[in-house]
Amino acid sequence: MEEILVWIQTYGTPAILILIALEYACFPISSELVLPFAGAFGAGNGMSLISLILYSSLAGLAGTSLTFCIGRYGGSPLLERLMARFPSTQKPILSSYRTFGNHGKMAVFLGRIIPICRTYIAFVAGASKQSFGTYILFSAMGITLWNSILITLGYYGYQYRDTFFFYFNQYKIFIFVGGLLLLCYLLFPRKNE
Repeated sequence: MEEILVWIQTYGTPAILILIALEYACFPISSELVLPFAGAFGAGNGMSLISLILYSSLAGLAGTSLTFCIGRYGGSPLLERLMARFPSTQKPILSSYRTFGNHGKMAVFLGRIIPICRTYIAFVAGASKQSFGTYILFSAMGITLWNSILITLGYYGYQYRDTFFFYFNQYKIFIFVGGLLLLCYLLFPRKNE
């Protein structure tokens, strides 16, 4: 992750757009980290929130179009080989198939905001021979919604960073203990007797 931050600091907005495109093209880059960072970077460099969302959505559409085409021309056999070679992809790909089967055209929109299948819905839509125009329309809506939420968090988070760090430094022991208790609760759920 440190290399990514250095790369962004060196190359700026083009680096962020490339990272967003790669994330939507199924490279192992977390949008939950990159998009808020893009918002903070944009706020720190005087970019408007609307332009950040627009450019990030276009980058996302470029990346997802690549995976759609791979799914379209590779089809289900490609996805089956992918699941066989990388078993960790089986659950999200099968979840994407279920979402696509249950919701049709809206599956692409829904798939963009459901973390478990958001990455692989492009492969499934392509393999299912959805028309590219329909795919782009519904994908653009989902990508814009997802990017808007995460970029806005980073954008306004950057603007209020001094306030955040002031309160964080005052209450960090409570935040740490609360986070530790929450982690224990999630890792060790109570058994129903």
